[in-house]
Amino acid sequence: MGLLTLAMAGVQAADDIVVLKGSTGAGQGKHIVLISGDQEYRSEETITQLAKILAHRHGFTCTVLYTVDPQTGTINPNIGNIPGLNALEHADLMVIFTRFLNLPDEQMQHIVTYLARGKPVVGLRTATHAFNIPKDRKYHKYSWNYNGEDYAGGFGKQVLGETWVAHHGAHGKEGTRGRIAPGQEKHPILRGIGDGEIFGPTDVYTVRLPLPGDSLPLVLGEVTATLQPDSPAVRGKKNDPMMPIAWVKTYRGEKGATGRVFTTTMGASQDFANEATRRLIVNACFWAVGLEDKIPPKTDVTVVGTFTPSPFRFKSPKEWQPGVKPADLFRP
Repeated sequence: MGLLTLAMAGVQAADDIVVLKGSTGAGQGKHIVLISGDQEYRSEETITQLAKILAHRHGFTCTVLYTVDPQTGTINPNIGNIPGLNALEHADLMVIFTRFLNLPDEQMQHIVTYLARGKPVVGLRTATHAFNIPKDRKYHKYSWNYNGEDYAGGFGKQVLGETWVAHHGAHGKEGTRGRIAPGQEKHPILRGIGDGEIFGPTDVYTVRLPLPGDSLPLVLGEVTATLQPDSPAVRGKKNDPMMPIAWVKTYRGEKGATGRVFTTTMGASQDFANEATRRLIVNACFWAVGLEDKIPPKTDVTVVGTFTPSPFRFKSPKEWQPGVKPADLFRP
């Protein structure tokens, strides 16, 4: 289906694919493909607002993709179907926020081809366990629980640096405060972000230390006693040592090229309501495409339009059937 121009400036959309045309800004000429598809943390809300900020504040062209029910055309993260992944053929960056998806081979092929070229990746929250593909399928090795020596831990471990392990903080009870990792205060991704400014009500994930390869932790997750930003830190082993919640690394594609990776185990839409969390992820997109010298002293991450994040929780499939179409998320 052809793209339909919406009232919001620079936005084009089909029923299931949205493109935001970047105009002026440091990101002009760069194309980011953002992929949503988790069932708990409202990735469709995070990814939508992130794309708006990247395009309207910084000039990136963003193709925004969602899990879509082919029968209704509505966003439904319980269905493994993401139309438009062929956009990765011309992408400068893939931002992914999916959870345990089982995509058809023809859709996974676009992701696999992108990774084979060693292109940059930004992974948010559940992207560490982005895929759950059965053992009898062609791309099973990209699953979070793949245990073969050739690609142990699947996409999460091999590309992002970790797969799903466990909740480290108490899920739904303890929040996350970001503490700058010692010695990383001047890293370009952390430009304009103070120690302790990053906060989210989602809990810290467990990661196995040390992280693999050339992984460099940037932010550590201080487990907080409540879900409020002014909450004190939990005492004891949960914060000794603190788990990394944001790091950078590289991975090597099958064709030999090396790609930059930024991973954060934060990113739920409620996390994204925090200005410093938004700045962390937007700065990471600049860095991933090699524009770290264009990151300003304090990147503009002002919300575009309205942003009222939903509480993270699971929804039953029936609640998704009447949902919204991708284009609806970009109407003024």
